[in-house]
Amino acid sequence: MAESEQKKSDMEDALAAERSAAEAGADSPGAAPGDSESTPEELMAKLEDDLNAARDAALRAHADAQNIKRRAEQDVEKARKFALESFSRELLPVVDNLERTLAVTAGHDETVKPIIEGVELTLKSFTDALRKFNIEPVDPEGEPFDPQLHQAMSMVENADVEPNTVIAVMQKGYTLNSRLVRPAMVMVSKAPTAQE
Repeated sequence: MAESEQKKSDMEDALAAERSAAEAGADSPGAAPGDSESTPEELMAKLEDDLNAARDAALRAHADAQNIKRRAEQDVEKARKFALESFSRELLPVVDNLERTLAVTAGHDETVKPIIEGVELTLKSFTDALRKFNIEPVDPEGEPFDPQLHQAMSMVENADVEPNTVIAVMQKGYTLNSRLVRPAMVMVSKAPTAQE
């Protein structure tokens, strides 16, 4: 309310200043008759145009400020969401080593069973901790090859599965909040070549 009264007061002051200038010009020789009568309407139209332009500029400035605020919030959210990316990348080899240990010890006698159980429990608690922070494994064996998530290490002819199917995973991949941290290293099937 006070803002519109201020604008009205400013318009009235501007009109009064224009009238004074027009009257001074009418007293001077060479002034065209009728100029003083049309000047207030022209001035009013000009002031309305200026007011509309100022409103547009204010709306644009407000929209720009909102966009900057939204972008800053998104940047902060991304920084918070992916702050663990490099840390998780450093931890993944530990998980790989624990999994390799279990693969090597499979089928051994009962004397190493307590050690195997300890490694299994350690691996489970480690993977549970990773999942708590939205770090998920990518283990695509039997799935179609996806270049967004997988890195093909080799292609092997295989008639038993569809071409471009992952037939072996050499190293699991991982994602953090659905963003790829490390691609899965895989072996991919291809159609057998025709025998002649």
